[in-house]
Amino acid sequence: MAGGRPILVLILLALFVGSAALYTVDEREHALKLRFGEIVDADIPPGLHFKLPVVNTVNFYPRRLLTIINPQEQFLTFEKKNLVVDFFVKWRIVDVSKYYRATGGEEIIAAQRLLEIVKDGIRGEFAKRTVPEVVSAERRNLMDNMLNNARSEAERFGIDVVDVRVKRIEFPEEVSDSVFNRMRQERKRFASKLRAEGVETAEEIRADADRQATVIVAEAYRDAEKIRGEGDALAANVYAQAFEQDPEFFSFYRSIQAYKTSVGSGNDMLVLDADSDFLRYLNNKSPSR
Repeated sequence: MAGGRPILVLILLALFVGSAALYTVDEREHALKLRFGEIVDADIPPGLHFKLPVVNTVNFYPRRLLTIINPQEQFLTFEKKNLVVDFFVKWRIVDVSKYYRATGGEEIIAAQRLLEIVKDGIRGEFAKRTVPEVVSAERRNLMDNMLNNARSEAERFGIDVVDVRVKRIEFPEEVSDSVFNRMRQERKRFASKLRAEGVETAEEIRADADRQATVIVAEAYRDAEKIRGEGDALAANVYAQAFEQDPEFFSFYRSIQAYKTSVGSGNDMLVLDADSDFLRYLNNKSPSR
């Protein structure tokens, strides 16, 4: 029994040293090997690895995306209006050596520095824009600028900023009513301007349409008169040719037409001299061809 105790102690010591000398790197982690606090190896692949107990220590950091949520922060716009902004940041560690040197490997320190970088970016972008620009079409450009700025600043920490997203933008309660009223009045003025321009354009269109209608009617009347004149001339020519062929018959025909027009109604009365030339065909009792 007494001789077996040293062997057991040696076995336990060997197991302790072996367990202290071996470590495993997971695929979801970055591993950083240190010797008395100085970086020895920062590019350690996943798997089982060896280290010197006591002399070496290994720190592990996540490879996954990390999220920082900033609940509410106030920023001034170009017209010196406060806006309350909620935003979050998606980031991950890409260079574990830089990350360790810049933050000591503390995630909370990295998050604080990232927040300051993003806040400075938002502050700078908001200061160049008005409230309507911040909350309208300019917002996409604003977000891209903030993301690019944050990425550039975070590289020196060994961090990649994947996304910066604004969740909500609103006015502080004490100024929201006055700002909304001012924006409402501005929209009303703009709507009135558009209506006035619409009325002016409508009047121009209506006046042009009336002018065109007048021109079209005048041209149509001119063409009609021209056609009527040509028709009358043609009719007169036909009458003239007929008159030349048989003047007596033509005179008789015209008289008959005049009789029909003059005495065709039941209550018509004409007072004429019996020897009037108008009645010569009615008074003529001799046969005629």
